[in-house]
Amino acid sequence: MLSLKSLTTPYNRAHHRFAVFTACATFLLIIAGALVTSNDAGLSVPDWPTSFGSLYRIPRMVGGVKFEHSHRMVAEFIGFLTIILAVWTARADRRSWMRKLGWAALGTVIAQGILGGITVLKFLPPSVSSAHATLGQTFFCIVVSIALFTGRTWVQEPRMSLPTRRPTLPVLASLSVASVYVQLILGAAFRHHGIKLLPHIISAAVVTFVLLWTVVRVLSEYSRTEQLRRPALMLLGLIIFQLSLGFGS
Repeated sequence: MLSLKSLTTPYNRAHHRFAVFTACATFLLIIAGALVTSNDAGLSVPDWPTSFGSLYRIPRMVGGVKFEHSHRMVAEFIGFLTIILAVWTARADRRSWMRKLGWAALGTVIAQGILGGITVLKFLPPSVSSAHATLGQTFFCIVVSIALFTGRTWVQEPRMSLPTRRPTLPVLASLSVASVYVQLILGAAFRHHGIKLLPHIISAAVVTFVLLWTVVRVLSEYSRTEQLRRPALMLLGLIIFQLSLGFGS
């Protein structure tokens, strides 16, 4: 069975740091997008790709315009970073799947920008707005993956052997990712008034169960493996934090 790890690619410190920077900047973009929705500012700038008829002039940053136009400026910056990241990955990384991941990031951010424009031109249709939000999270996951896979630990350390108790940890991790992704879609649809609250709540219960199952498996069987124990503890903390935010909202 082939592993995603590859010892044929040397660790590139500058490339990895740039990927981490891009991932952090993308997280700020997600926050900026959330502020647009939370402040009902999606149509504060009524045209696209221009802003009040101009590609270059910054409008008066008042009311909802400060949220919507700031979101656009951050998105343009992220697009520029992604172009650099994709080209750099294609030139510096010998792993073909990593090069494809870099181009996937670029394709996703382009599609994300187009969907964002359609939401404005079509006056915030729930289906397109939900797709825009979901694709934004997908792009963030891709960039975070690139940052992880270019790290020194991933590139240089040998592959870890895992026990075969079923379901295996990779299977549980995959189920966790899949359940969270479904929850992202339902959450985006609910936030943009595409569905009712009940499916989101049911999915949240499923996600909580699967994630806790994964955390318990790691802490019970791999408690001495720092590379697994630390993310499991972080995941547990994030579960509690997310549930608190959900009940609070």
